[in-house]
Amino acid sequence: MQLFRKIATFRGESAFSTWLHRLTVNVVLMHLRKKAPDQVSIDETVEGAEETGPPRELEDVDLRLTGSIDRVNLERSISRLPAGYRTIFILHDIEGFEHNEIAKMLGCSIGNSKSQLHKARMRLRDLVVGNAQP
Repeated sequence: MQLFRKIATFRGESAFSTWLHRLTVNVVLMHLRKKAPDQVSIDETVEGAEETGPPRELEDVDLRLTGSIDRVNLERSISRLPAGYRTIFILHDIEGFEHNEIAKMLGCSIGNSKSQLHKARMRLRDLVVGNAQP
């Protein structure tokens, strides 16, 4: 349904499949945001643990929170890339442009685009690992 509602927003600046993928991701993210998290009273967890089964661990990892932290860490790391690396990384890996398209847009060679992308990925790997929480 969202495809039919949003098709007019497709500008053709990237591949249709890239636009459709982003639309799908946004729909899923909005669904997850609307879904209310399970709320359990701490008292209920402690008191009801013996009656209802094994105790629920309060230290369980919240995967949604971990994913959000990873996403913030990645966005922060991307913003710390040098401008040229960041531009090519975003155009290729996020927006889905091919190297020949990027070369035309930026007025550089295809080889330069590939080289910059490789260097951006290497730098990004170092930045993400450096920002990781212990």
